[in-house]
Amino acid sequence: MKTMMRVLLIALFCLMVHAPGASAQEKGYELRSAAATVKDILSENIGKRVIVRMDTGDNLEGTVSKVGDSLVHIAKLSGRDFYDATVRIDKISAVMFKVRGN
Repeated sequence: MKTMMRVLLIALFCLMVHAPGASAQEKGYELRSAAATVKDILSENIGKRVIVRMDTGDNLEGTVSKVGDSLVHIAKLSGRDFYDATVRIDKISAVMFKVRGN
Protein backbone atom coordinates (compact mmCIF):
# COMPACT_ATOMS: atom_id res chain seq x y z
CA MET A 1 0.00 0.00 0.00
CA LYS A 2 2.83 2.40 0.86
CA THR A 3 4.57 1.62 -2.44
CA MET A 4 1.38 2.34 -4.39
CA MET A 5 0.94 5.63 -2.52
CA ARG A 6 4.53 6.64 -3.27
CA VAL A 7 4.11 5.88 -6.97
CA LEU A 8 0.90 7.90 -7.04
CA LEU A 9 2.56 10.86 -5.27
CA ILE A 10 5.58 10.74 -7.62
CA ALA A 11 3.29 10.64 -10.67
CA LEU A 12 1.25 13.56 -9.33
CA PHE A 13 4.42 15.55 -8.64
CA CYS A 14 5.72 14.88 -12.18
CA LEU A 15 2.43 16.06 -13.67
CA MET A 16 2.53 19.24 -11.61
CA VAL A 17 6.12 20.01 -12.58
CA HIS A 18 5.77 19.33 -16.31
CA ALA A 19 2.28 20.71 -16.95
CA PRO A 20 2.12 24.47 -17.59
CA GLY A 21 0.00 26.42 -15.15
CA ALA A 22 -3.49 27.49 -16.15
CA SER A 23 -2.59 31.15 -15.62
CA ALA A 24 0.30 30.87 -18.10
CA GLN A 25 -1.98 29.32 -20.70
CA GLU A 26 -4.67 31.95 -20.26
CA LYS A 27 -2.38 34.96 -20.57
CA GLY A 28 -3.40 36.93 -23.60
CA TYR A 29 -3.25 40.40 -25.07
CA GLU A 30 -4.47 43.54 -23.34
CA LEU A 31 -5.05 46.85 -25.08
CA ARG A 32 -2.73 49.50 -23.67
CA SER A 33 -5.36 52.17 -24.21
CA ALA A 34 -9.10 52.17 -24.76
CA ALA A 35 -8.42 54.53 -27.68
CA ALA A 36 -5.95 52.17 -29.40
CA THR A 37 -6.09 52.16 -33.19
CA VAL A 38 -5.18 49.64 -35.88
CA LYS A 39 -2.06 51.74 -36.48
CA ASP A 40 -1.09 51.38 -32.79
CA ILE A 41 -1.53 47.60 -32.91
CA LEU A 42 0.54 47.35 -36.09
CA SER A 43 3.26 49.55 -34.58
CA GLU A 44 3.45 47.24 -31.53
CA ASN A 45 4.03 44.31 -33.89
CA ILE A 46 6.82 45.69 -36.10
CA GLY A 47 9.13 42.78 -36.95
CA LYS A 48 6.48 40.19 -36.07
CA ARG A 49 4.19 38.04 -38.22
CA VAL A 50 0.58 39.12 -38.37
CA ILE A 51 -2.54 38.40 -40.37
CA VAL A 52 -4.47 41.46 -41.45
CA ARG A 53 -8.10 41.09 -42.48
CA MET A 54 -9.10 43.58 -45.12
CA ASP A 55 -12.53 45.23 -45.42
CA THR A 56 -13.08 42.97 -48.44
CA GLY A 57 -12.69 39.85 -46.26
CA ASP A 58 -9.30 38.89 -47.74
CA ASN A 59 -6.43 38.02 -45.38
CA LEU A 60 -2.78 38.92 -45.81
CA GLU A 61 -0.18 37.21 -43.65
CA GLY A 62 3.33 38.56 -43.35
CA THR A 63 5.82 40.47 -41.25
CA VAL A 64 5.07 44.08 -40.30
CA SER A 65 8.02 46.01 -41.68
CA LYS A 66 7.07 49.68 -41.35
CA VAL A 67 4.00 51.62 -40.25
CA GLY A 68 3.29 55.07 -41.66
CA ASP A 69 0.45 57.52 -41.12
CA SER A 70 -1.87 55.84 -43.63
CA LEU A 71 0.05 52.81 -44.98
CA VAL A 72 1.66 49.69 -43.56
CA HIS A 73 4.40 47.68 -45.30
CA ILE A 74 3.90 43.92 -44.88
CA ALA A 75 6.97 41.92 -45.94
CA LYS A 76 7.43 38.23 -46.77
CA LEU A 77 3.82 37.47 -47.63
CA SER A 78 2.78 33.94 -46.79
CA GLY A 79 2.18 31.80 -49.86
CA ARG A 80 3.59 34.46 -52.18
CA ASP A 81 7.34 34.04 -52.48
CA PHE A 82 9.24 37.23 -53.29
CA TYR A 83 6.23 39.50 -52.61
CA ASP A 84 5.57 42.29 -50.12
CA ALA A 85 2.48 44.47 -49.78
CA THR A 86 1.68 48.06 -48.94
CA VAL A 87 -1.77 48.30 -47.39
CA ARG A 88 -3.97 51.26 -46.50
CA ILE A 89 -4.51 51.14 -42.75
CA ASP A 90 -8.06 52.45 -43.06
CA LYS A 91 -8.95 49.36 -45.16
CA ILE A 92 -7.91 46.91 -42.42
CA SER A 93 -10.77 45.56 -40.33
CA ALA A 94 -8.74 43.28 -37.99
CA VAL A 95 -5.16 42.45 -37.04
CA MET A 96 -4.42 38.91 -35.80
CA PHE A 97 -1.15 38.07 -34.08
CA LYS A 98 0.28 35.35 -31.87
CA VAL A 99 0.21 35.98 -28.12
CA ARG A 100 0.36 32.45 -26.65
CA GLY A 101 2.47 29.39 -27.27
CA ASN A 102 6.01 28.82 -28.34
